[in-house]
Amino acid sequence: MARRHPDWLKVHIGTGDSYIRLKTQLRDANLHTICEEAKCPNIAECFNAGTAVFLILGDVCTRHCAYCHVRHGTPQPLNPHEPDEIAASVQKLRLTYVVITSVTRDDLPNGGAQAFADTIHAIRRINPGCAIEVLIPDFHGNTTALATVVDTKPEVVNHNIEVVAALFPRIRPGGDYTRSLTLLKTVKTLNPQLTTKSGLMVGLGETEAQIQQTFRDLRGAQVDFLTIGQYLQPTAQHEPIHRYYTPAEFDSLRTQALAEGFLHVESGPLVRSSYHASTAFTATRSPEH
Repeated sequence: MARRHPDWLKVHIGTGDSYIRLKTQLRDANLHTICEEAKCPNIAECFNAGTAVFLILGDVCTRHCAYCHVRHGTPQPLNPHEPDEIAASVQKLRLTYVVITSVTRDDLPNGGAQAFADTIHAIRRINPGCAIEVLIPDFHGNTTALATVVDTKPEVVNHNIEVVAALFPRIRPGGDYTRSLTLLKTVKTLNPQLTTKSGLMVGLGETEAQIQQTFRDLRGAQVDFLTIGQYLQPTAQHEPIHRYYTPAEFDSLRTQALAEGFLHVESGPLVRSSYHASTAFTATRSPEH
């Protein structure tokens, strides 16, 4: 029998003119979003606000994480027109803040880093006022690949740690906790002016002490922004939910994370890595910051 979610995890079904317009635009352009591929619970809210996270490098991942709903297997060849198609959609939708992410492509020599750079350049050519956040894979620790992205100077470089270190072998067997931390710290080494960001899921069997250590590790890597959200099992074949955190507990985690020195923390049951992304970026650039 399926596990019943607590009342605080209820979300609105996608409706509304903006939601329909954005879905239609994405389908017409044959573009993918992580919002749809990963079954994000905030899709209705974000689509109705005219916000989407564009998924590049196709929609098939070369890794098999136990929490992720994105398809895995052997990817198709890259679409050489994808950067220009995304840039055109950003212009048509009149977006002022855009998030670009990808599946993990371990089959590509640079992990797809050049595609990130090409997409950023394409967006800026016709949308010069648009701020860009990238949510990148670990590029298997390839610093040259990371530099290819960093050199384009996106406003925010995000790489999700996803889970505490002890859960990596079971939940993220293709990833490496230390490699992810090193990548985040290397962004600051390559360009100290860029804002860095990471995201953590809870509800997968982690302990409070492990969460606190993750906060410290991320701050040790000079990460600026943090998102904390509840893991939700996409299908019966994925890792089960070990625990539901209450809204009050998420408020407490936010307070604890801010005490570690993060500039901005989004923490809540339905928070995902790009939730209120533009708000965080704008808020930290206000005069009081």
